[in-house]
Amino acid sequence: MSDPARRSGLRRRRRPPRDPAATMTLVAHLTELRNRVAKALLALLVATAVAFWWYEHGLGDFIRAPYCGLPAELRYGGSADGGCGLLITDVFGGVFIRLKVSLLAGAVLSAPIWLYQLWAFITPGLKRNEKRYGFGFVAVSTTLFALGAVLAYVSLSAGLELLLGLAGEGTVIALTAPDYIGFMLSLLVAFGVSFEVPLVAVALNLVGVLSYQVLRGARRWIFFLTIVFAAFVTPTQDPFTMLLMAGPMIVLFELAIQVARFVDRRRAKRDAVQHFHDLSDDEASPLDAAPSALDATPSALDGQPAPYDDLRREDDAAPLDGPARSRG
Repeated sequence: MSDPARRSGLRRRRRPPRDPAATMTLVAHLTELRNRVAKALLALLVATAVAFWWYEHGLGDFIRAPYCGLPAELRYGGSADGGCGLLITDVFGGVFIRLKVSLLAGAVLSAPIWLYQLWAFITPGLKRNEKRYGFGFVAVSTTLFALGAVLAYVSLSAGLELLLGLAGEGTVIALTAPDYIGFMLSLLVAFGVSFEVPLVAVALNLVGVLSYQVLRGARRWIFFLTIVFAAFVTPTQDPFTMLLMAGPMIVLFELAIQVARFVDRRRAKRDAVQHFHDLSDDEASPLDAAPSALDATPSALDGQPAPYDDLRREDDAAPLDGPARSRG
């Protein structure tokens, strides 16, 4: 046998067998956690390095585009041809801004890898239905975060024009790079995270913690608290940005309530037919163990003769073996 074939056979023999119960010791859990965290950090580091290079090849222009699209009088060094500039007031300001943008962009670019590592770590401890919901939850949450970030980016120019225009005449508007980029990144993250909140309500409903009746009864309070939440989360606390965040959140919450309504109806139908195949081995099925009441009504068969009743009566009437013999 050749050396490559022998080494391949050794590798196959040394591979530990798969545990169908997915049981692991504490040391094995910590080892797996260390390996997956290391892979996630390595992916984040590589993606951050790519984003650091990308900053000078399109990413920086993409970030400055909402500011450079403002009227010339609202941007420092502005001209009719679209020229604009952001101030840097300290030596390391440009480095820190570039690192901050690169790190956030690297986290977004490497999201499929570190999300997979997280999913692969928690999957062995999940039930079958929880695994089924997991893929949909990750896909929907990613989509909602992206929608929130896109909405924030599209509305950023209008928000900046409204806010900077309130300064009035006689003022020179000169935004610094840390202020503008920090404001933009905070707005993107705030909108993205806020769009995830209705999904949390759906997740709580799927696991049976939050019912449709509770959500329907608290609908007005949910909408009111959504506006309060938007007022606190928005970086500028201005009415324009607050309403821009609260409006889509209210729509998403209403969709979450309707999803909870559908889920509860489906769960009620499933419970009505008492399908208990999804229960775990250590979970008791909700069967009624109380004994049923006895029925004292005589049966219709009680008055009819049973088979062999005639023979049984003849046996009962027959004498025994006769008188016992006396001892002589």
